[in-house]
Amino acid sequence: MRAAALYTAAGSLLLTTLAAAPAGGTPGAPAAPGAAAELRGTAVAAARARAAGIDFRACSAEPDAPAALRCGTVEVPLDYAHPYGTQIELTVSRVRATQKDPYNSKRKVPRQGVLVYNPGGPGASGMLFPAAGALPEWKRIAAAYDLVGYAPRGVGRSAPLSCEEPKRFVEAPTEAPAHPSEAFKRRQIARAKAYASGCARRAGGKLRYYTSLNNARDLDVLRAALGEDRLTFMGASYGTYFGAVYATLFPSHVRRMVLDSAVDPDPAQIWYRDNLDQSAAFESRWADFREWIARHDDVYRLGDTSEKVRQSYEKARARLAVRPAGGKVGPGQLQNAFLMAGYYDDFWPGRAQALSAYLKGDAKPLVRLAAPSARTAAEAENGNAVYTAVECNDAPWPADWAVWDRDNTRLARVAPFETWDNVWMNLPCAYWPAPRQRPLDVRTSPGELAPVLILAAERDAATPYPGALEMNRRLADSVLVTERDAGTHGIGGGANKCVNAYLDAYLLEGRLPVRRAACAPHPEPKPAPPAGPAGGRALKDRLKGKADRR
Repeated sequence: MRAAALYTAAGSLLLTTLAAAPAGGTPGAPAAPGAAAELRGTAVAAARARAAGIDFRACSAEPDAPAALRCGTVEVPLDYAHPYGTQIELTVSRVRATQKDPYNSKRKVPRQGVLVYNPGGPGASGMLFPAAGALPEWKRIAAAYDLVGYAPRGVGRSAPLSCEEPKRFVEAPTEAPAHPSEAFKRRQIARAKAYASGCARRAGGKLRYYTSLNNARDLDVLRAALGEDRLTFMGASYGTYFGAVYATLFPSHVRRMVLDSAVDPDPAQIWYRDNLDQSAAFESRWADFREWIARHDDVYRLGDTSEKVRQSYEKARARLAVRPAGGKVGPGQLQNAFLMAGYYDDFWPGRAQALSAYLKGDAKPLVRLAAPSARTAAEAENGNAVYTAVECNDAPWPADWAVWDRDNTRLARVAPFETWDNVWMNLPCAYWPAPRQRPLDVRTSPGELAPVLILAAERDAATPYPGALEMNRRLADSVLVTERDAGTHGIGGGANKCVNAYLDAYLLEGRLPVRRAACAPHPEPKPAPPAGPAGGRALKDRLKGKADRR
């Protein structure tokens, strides 16, 4: 799905019924998921990692790292079928449990082990997650757990993957037509083919090993390296999918697991259909945002109805197509900035203010929000490369452009906001040069797995709510907590005190509600201008994950 900064509250940081035909021209598929050779290889790698441990030292390579953060590395096999072959290093970060009760300084809190967090993507780094312990919503959890983050394979300094020159990846301005012409489609097809070829050229034979199955195996090796017999894990967005894969492959290795903003794990959904559902859901969330702006027309003057707000947005798009703001912000950059508002409603005031100012003649707020950064180009391209490799490797995709064109032309008639940009994000998978996996049938039987806590917002666009219901059905004994009438992507440890109470009760005491529970929505954002260039929230901005797609 389209790139957006993962700003999950889980850490306050930092995500049509068709037959998706397998891509043609690829070599024979790898062995079935969870095959004996890979399972044996994981056991070998885990035993080796437990013996070696992790040598945590100062995080000299991590910008903005707090003093308490310590970093190290863990070795994992590139190919788990050959655990003694090529090894790659994953970077890991940790802040020790404070063991201090934030409400009673005289009380010492018992340590409960480590809490490993993954912010999603694929392609996002969790290296700064342990700093979340400084936030009020996380202090109780940080008292009981060592908070551990890491960069998954391919991300950051963990055997980094790249598919094209970063400067090309952030070229701007760009177009973003809701109903593209045939000529535009041909250009995008050519770009997708070139990107897929670039991934193969730069990664070589390693490309096939960036998968969700290997991410799950890496997680088990990390568990062992941390000295844990059973893992306490929290995954957000895409992190819920490979977390569920981990739970299916290694159920006896799970102590507690939180899946925040769950991906639909049905093998038939991974990943082509999940992206279609996502595009449809973003249309509804875009409508929510427009309605909020309309209710505050006295502040923004963008229209007192949802339709009038849409017309203001289209007016800005048309103007940017003729004359990009700051020479860098065209329709594509505007769309990406407003897509982020579909993830997180605390971005609504800043986006609305920037659009209002632009239409009144002041482009500076919009340029600050939407212009791509040359300084972070390499990081952005790296995240995109990992996202593409994992999703393309994980499952069959349609190899015939006619299938993509038919399905998305149909969808764009009712959901034009995100549909085609989502296509261009994922189209390299139609021309992918590496073998495809067969998605794991994620499911557990009663009593096989420790109870899992699933968190979901009812109007989440990046991971639509039916996915949480499907995850709940597939993981026996799991419990679903829903934030009603809300759409923020990633809700644990965020603005909703009811959700946080369930999260704390589970992680700190092992207590869960009945099979499903609900919370009222958190308050809508207030219609105020942003506090700074990107909406303020300095600490939380520094803790953002890198590049969530889900």
